[in-house]
Amino acid sequence: MKGVTIGIDFGTTNSVVAICHADGRRETRHFGPDAMEMFRSVLCFAADDTNAGQKLRHAAGPAAIEAYLDDPLDSRLIMSMKTYLAQASFSETRIYGRRFTLENLIATFLRALVIAAGGLPETARLVVGRPVRFAGANPSDELGATRLTAAFAEAGMADITLALEPEGAGYRFVRGLTRPANVLIGDFGGGTSDFSVLRFDPATGRVVALSNTGIGIAGDVFDYRIIDAVISPKLGKGDTYKIRGLGSGTALPVPPEYFSAFARWHLLSLMRNPKTLRAIKEVAAASAHPERLGALVTVIEEELGYALYRVVSGVKAELSRAETAILRFDHKTFKIERRITRAEFEAWIAPDLAQLSATVDAALLQANLTTDAIDHVFLTGGTAFVPAVRRIFADRFGADKIAGGGEFVSVAEGLALIGADRG
Repeated sequence: MKGVTIGIDFGTTNSVVAICHADGRRETRHFGPDAMEMFRSVLCFAADDTNAGQKLRHAAGPAAIEAYLDDPLDSRLIMSMKTYLAQASFSETRIYGRRFTLENLIATFLRALVIAAGGLPETARLVVGRPVRFAGANPSDELGATRLTAAFAEAGMADITLALEPEGAGYRFVRGLTRPANVLIGDFGGGTSDFSVLRFDPATGRVVALSNTGIGIAGDVFDYRIIDAVISPKLGKGDTYKIRGLGSGTALPVPPEYFSAFARWHLLSLMRNPKTLRAIKEVAAASAHPERLGALVTVIEEELGYALYRVVSGVKAELSRAETAILRFDHKTFKIERRITRAEFEAWIAPDLAQLSATVDAALLQANLTTDAIDHVFLTGGTAFVPAVRRIFADRFGADKIAGGGEFVSVAEGLALIGADRG
C-alpha cells in the first residue's frame, strides 16, 4: 500500500473519504447498505444504567440519526461540530455528566468515520481539508486549524497535511486542462462557501493559488430562510400577546428566541424542558393567535424538527429544478401546505447572495485579476445547483465558462490528488 494518499473532507453536514493509489487509480469510500459516498457528520450519545453506574454509548453517521429518532428524549445529538472549531467561547460540553472538549467530540466522530470507511492504510499520506474562513461569529481561523489538527491527532491521525477545501475541489478539474489558465473555484458546503483563484500551467504541472476567500454562508442558511419565511409565522413568529396589568392596549411581540432554534433543527430538542414549554404556553394563552404557539409546542414536544428540515431541504432542491415547489407538512394538529415560487425564495436569500457576490469580488481583488482574466469557473457542492447562485458567476464570467461535477466528492478527491502530487 506504499504511495497511497487519503483525502478526508470533514464537513459540517457530511464527510467524504477518497483514496489515490500509487498507480493513479482513484476511489471514494462508500458507507452503509445504500453505498453512499457521504457519511453524515453527526454523533448521538445515550447512557445505560448498569451495576457499575452509567455506561455511555454513542453512534455516528446515519446510525446516529436513527438512534436519535428512535429515542430523542433519552439521547443527545451532536451536529455541525465543524462550525464551532474557530469559536473560542466553545471549549467543552457535558454529556450525561461527562466532560467533552470539542476535540474529543470530533475525534470520536473521526474514529467512527475511519471504521465505517474500512480502515486506512498505516503508510498512507493523509491530506485533510479546511475552509478558507471558518464559520461562526468573529471566527479565529488559526484556532480553527489548530483544533482541527488536534482532533485528528486524538483520533490517531497525527501526521496530516491541511489543504484548503476550494483548492481540493478544483484540483482535479485544473489538472485536466491542456493550456495555461486562471480558474475560479467555488466550493459550497453546509456551513461555509469558499473561493480560490488557481493558476495552472500544464507544461510544468504546477497549480498556484492566487487567492483564497470564504464566508460563513451556505446551504444551511438557505434552508433556514425558507423556515423563517414560511413555517415560523405559522408557529407564532411575528404575533403579539398581552400581559394583564400592563395596560389594556399594550401588546408585546412573541419572543423571537422561540424561533432561533430553527437555525439548527436539533436545537429544538433543548427547548423540550418544563420551564421553556410552560413559558410558551403562558404566552400562547395571552396571544392573538394561541393556536399558532400551540403548534410550536407540538413541534417541540413531538420532536418534529428533523422531519421539517427534510421537507424544507426537498423544497429547496425542487426550486433548483422548477419555478415552483409545494412545501407540504402534515402532523396531527400542525398542517401546512404552501406553494413557493423560485422568485420568493430568491428574495428571501437576496442578502445572502449579496454577501456571496462580494466574497467573489474579494477573491478577484486578492488575485489582482479582472473578470476577463478568469478562463474557467468550477463550482461544486449542493448549493452550486441553486440558479440564483449560478447567476452570480454566469453574469460575471459568462455561462460558457462554468463547469461542475462531483459536487459532493470533489473536495476529498482533490485533497487525495494534492497529497499524491506534493508527496
